[in-house]
Amino acid sequence: MTKSAPTRNSKRFALGLATLTCAATLATVVSANHRAASVSGSPELPRLMLWAWERPEDLRAIDPQAAGVAFLARTLYLSADSVGVRPRFQPLHVATTTALVAVVRIDTTQGKPPTYSAQQRKATTDAVAEAAHIPGLRGVQIDFDARASEREFYRALLLDLRKRITPNLSLTITAGASWCIGDDWIEGLPIDDAVPMLFRMGVDDRNIGTYLAEGRDFRASACRESLGLSTDESRRVLPQGRRIWMFSPKAWDAKSIAKAEQEAEKWQ
Repeated sequence: MTKSAPTRNSKRFALGLATLTCAATLATVVSANHRAASVSGSPELPRLMLWAWERPEDLRAIDPQAAGVAFLARTLYLSADSVGVRPRFQPLHVATTTALVAVVRIDTTQGKPPTYSAQQRKATTDAVAEAAHIPGLRGVQIDFDARASEREFYRALLLDLRKRITPNLSLTITAGASWCIGDDWIEGLPIDDAVPMLFRMGVDDRNIGTYLAEGRDFRASACRESLGLSTDESRRVLPQGRRIWMFSPKAWDAKSIAKAEQEAEKWQ
């Protein structure tokens, strides 16, 4: 993970809720500050969601009625037949009524190649489901840059997760823009939303930028609810009426929050 210049393959999320040093501490803090009542069906998220990186963040200034926070609950490292779990260590502060989504990053770049066995899938499911127990959450988001050879594992994992996560939580994923335009593999996944990541796209940037500039929408229906954007990259033409998930390459401040709010208003 590169803090200064994240890419689709070295991702960009973090957690947030008060000073915390481990998953257990996080659960305690959330329990104290977010005692949301259960609801029937997936709860509605604000039209703007701010991704928080693993660095000190203070987002108590946002209007909880207008914006929520997606935080990295943990990073999972798949190696051989094991699953390593790394909690967030940096503090993040939010108001008590802020809508929260726990993000779990899955990485397979360290150690021996994963086996993708049933045992490893269960351990991965257990680790995500544990993060989903944080009180007050409105959803869980999986961040996994699955290669073609990993898609069968990912699909099965999401099916398992949907059974484990309570119905009052939304289940979303981040999605490479190419998945949403020229690849139908995500159709039929048991998810509420796939967020097209429209920044740090590397070699795909020109083709996808041209596709969007022509006023075209994403082919995959799962990708037609949201847009993943960054405060330091702009797009002249995007599909309208979407929830905006916004990343900032630097710690959030009044200026970057205002920028995110402006972008959200533009594309909604």
